Amino acid sequence: MPLTPHSSRPGAVAMAAAGLLLATVTGCGAGDAPEPSARTASHARAVPEAPKAPAPTRLTVPSLGIDSELLRLGLNEDGTVEVPPAEKGMTAGWYAGGAVPGEPGAAVLIGHNDTRFGEAVFHDLHTIGVGEGITVYGGEGKEAHFTVTGTETVRKNAFPTEKVYGATDERVLRLITCDGAFDAAGHPVDNLIVYATLR
Repeated sequence: MPLTPHSSRPGAVAMAAAGLLLATVTGCGAGDAPEPSARTASHARAVPEAPKAPAPTRLTVPSLGIDSELLRLGLNEDGTVEVPPAEKGMTAGWYAGGAVPGEPGAAVLIGHNDTRFGEAVFHDLHTIGVGEGITVYGGEGKEAHFTVTGTETVRKNAFPTEKVYGATDERVLRLITCDGAFDAAGHPVDNLIVYATLR
């Protein structure tokens, strides 16, 4: 489903893996205030361990004109996943608690659709098509080339946690942003998820 003209940024994403429950924040309102979709266990770790492979540094989606450096995203104190700050709306972020893009597992990149400063890095993500290419660059000149296999718009309160974050031996990538109509607080109620696999 396409984004509405006013929909904005990545929001409520939940994850349950190895007994750890995570949830992303949503900064999708006019004030860019975070709003977790679910609370995490009080013992949730605040900072993911550093990956063994070099962290990704850049994302390109040629068909959409996206060329973005990647911020490292961890967890907030309440256990919710960080999103890029509104003032860096044109920069996507990599969730360091997931896989490094190109390595076995699900790698997750989060980007804003738009912010109070205007259109953001994933503003046109809803137009991406199956078969289109995504490249993620890492340290030491490494490149991971992915092909889009599908897209899905989901309610934030029914996020497909296992499908997005679940353990897998495949080398897969997910891009996540906001989508859909607004709730009473001014936040989009849906997430747009792009699924891709390593070529």
